[in-house]
Amino acid sequence: MSTYPHTRLRRTRQADWSRRLVRENTLSRDDLIWTIVLSDGPAKRTPVPSMPGVDRVNLDEIVSEAKRAHNLGIPAIALFPHINPKYKDAKASEALNVTGLVPEAVRAVKAAVPEIGIIVDVALDPYTDHGHDGLMEGETIINDHTVELLAESAIILADAGADIVAPSDMMDGRVGVIRDALETANHTDVMIMSYAAKYASGFYGPYRDAIGTAAALKGDKRTYQMDPANSHEALREVEQDILEGSDMVMVKPGMPYLDIIRRIKNEFALPTYAFQVSGEYAMMMAAVQNGWLDEQRIILESLMGFKRAGCDGVLTYFAPKAATWLQD
Repeated sequence: MSTYPHTRLRRTRQADWSRRLVRENTLSRDDLIWTIVLSDGPAKRTPVPSMPGVDRVNLDEIVSEAKRAHNLGIPAIALFPHINPKYKDAKASEALNVTGLVPEAVRAVKAAVPEIGIIVDVALDPYTDHGHDGLMEGETIINDHTVELLAESAIILADAGADIVAPSDMMDGRVGVIRDALETANHTDVMIMSYAAKYASGFYGPYRDAIGTAAALKGDKRTYQMDPANSHEALREVEQDILEGSDMVMVKPGMPYLDIIRRIKNEFALPTYAFQVSGEYAMMMAAVQNGWLDEQRIILESLMGFKRAGCDGVLTYFAPKAATWLQD
């Protein structure tokens, strides 16, 4: 039975001050992780055509971007490499290059902006000539050998100064092997942010263009990334990663999987993050450029949605814009 007119829910919505008083969730610069694509080319900046406003940046430019992030109050940046195809092979050899693009970028940023956190992707797909996250025998992704290689790569990145290693491969057991390797190498303070529930999504297309794997990818990734139809399975994946030593977990993509974020946060109460992926960015920017949606409003609204779902933070290409708006 309605209690109207004794209860009028609009009373608290009448003024800005009262809306602020009863607001259930808040969004701040502390919630932002800026996703940045690195390039090993000579150009300081190279636009990504399918992601308006996003550039690949080279080693000369990444320090400037890190300084910009720090000045905007963004706590951390996440780095992803675009590798020259001549350095790619079936064994992902470049992933173990101690003077490779990502380790060099980490060292440069840490030397110039030691206050900012650096998250590095631990995966093989930027380095394989077939575009997959794992080593292959015929048409089969080899789990255990891949995991060993990922652990070696994680140590190289930790040695360079990375604060968080983020395995995005979705191989079974990789978090435990990486944690053991970090402990053995005396990197006891290096954190693991696992891509715990990474779905085989259609929203990754622009990112694969950005890192140069779209043309190389043979087949799809459904034998290791999760089925978009599954929810219970995500909890099993997260639980496994926690037991193996993950400090924080991530759901990828973001907006289509808000229900997964909420279930994970309710079940485990662990630091939980979402990756607002390239496809989410691209479709929002396309609508903005066509004049169909208000840019600032929809970006901040989408980020608030992640917070409301239970996220402690969001990896997003929108981080600099959002930080500027939140600062203002």
